[in-house]
Amino acid sequence: MSSTSLRILNRPIVNILNDHLIDYPTPININYMWNFGSLAGIFLGVQILTGIFLAMHYTPHVDLAFLSVEHIMRDVNNGWLIRYLHANGASMFFLVVYVHVGRGIYYGSYQKPREFVWMVGVVVLILMMATAFMGYVLPWGQMSFWGATVITNLFSAIPLVGEGIVTWLWGGYSVDNPTLTRFFTLHYLIPFLILGLVVLHIWALHVPGNNNPVGIDIKKPSKDTVPFHPYIVIKDGFALLMFMIVFAFFVFYSPNILGHADNYIEANPMVTPAHIVPEWYLLPFYAILRSVPDKLLGVVAMLSAILILAVLPWLDTSKIRSAVFRPLYKQFYWILVADVLILGYMGAMPAEGLYLLIARVATAYYFLHFLVILPVLGFKEKTLPVPLSITEPVLGGAPNLATAKNKESIDK
Repeated sequence: MSSTSLRILNRPIVNILNDHLIDYPTPININYMWNFGSLAGIFLGVQILTGIFLAMHYTPHVDLAFLSVEHIMRDVNNGWLIRYLHANGASMFFLVVYVHVGRGIYYGSYQKPREFVWMVGVVVLILMMATAFMGYVLPWGQMSFWGATVITNLFSAIPLVGEGIVTWLWGGYSVDNPTLTRFFTLHYLIPFLILGLVVLHIWALHVPGNNNPVGIDIKKPSKDTVPFHPYIVIKDGFALLMFMIVFAFFVFYSPNILGHADNYIEANPMVTPAHIVPEWYLLPFYAILRSVPDKLLGVVAMLSAILILAVLPWLDTSKIRSAVFRPLYKQFYWILVADVLILGYMGAMPAEGLYLLIARVATAYYFLHFLVILPVLGFKEKTLPVPLSITEPVLGGAPNLATAKNKESIDK
């Protein structure tokens, strides 16, 4: 069905869908990195759908939670498939979101006029982490129980009110049945809040329009854009197909490779695992937490590592959005990527000796990048010539930004 045929229906809801999913003008030069946004939306749907089915069979009680998961795996029709889709879907969800965030940082998608879009995205990321942590507790294995104990205990570092917050979270004086019930309730409800924020995120994005690899605003929609359908829809479909092959490999051939072996042992408050670690997608922030000797400062550093992303639009002083035209920034960007990967590895290692030293250096660089390097680069960096329009790099010629502005003023 063509976009014009939808217009004939002339219904408000149909017109909204038409404006945002069919006729929506999309920059002609966006690459496959932009497909990770739609992949994130699809995996959110997978998580909500599989989560609803799992909730039908899960029992949020410390004496029955572990057994109910075994019941899902062994007795429920296709229960093993639903659980593996949910467990590995969480990892895939975080993977595509991290790539989505990384693409935004590389191409400057957080810069004016998309600051609000970016900040909503950061809120979604924080809620994702909270939801994932609470979901990690639900199987009630060893890593679930001790992970919940260690992480919730961090709130006790807050002066004056810390102990009260921990008692409130636990529903008592230790991680027990009230804790599990609360975590299950929040784990079930927060994804619907995330869904609402994702809708807000998309709406806020469609007001200024998409960014693009060259970071230039659309000048002539007839030349610089194409309709979302069929061009981007087909591109998204191909990306989804390729990524689903990867997803299927984990679900059917290595469903437990991203988990921890200790979580297949029922929770025992009397036996502490040798090494307590969260899921892989939280490891960089866990490494930052452990790299700071003081408990309170460690919590502040961990939270700051996430919240610093929200103020990125004001930390970046460059007038040029895309790293394509910022050679020095591009080098520091890839150093940052390597730094985050190192933090992730250090988070999985014991917090001692050389591992702790490397984690501290990596933590220091993480904050140095955002608080020092990024603001200074905007003033000191020599950028490459920027084209006049999105289509110009394809048609030929790429005058510098000053020439582009002069030509623009002459044309007016």
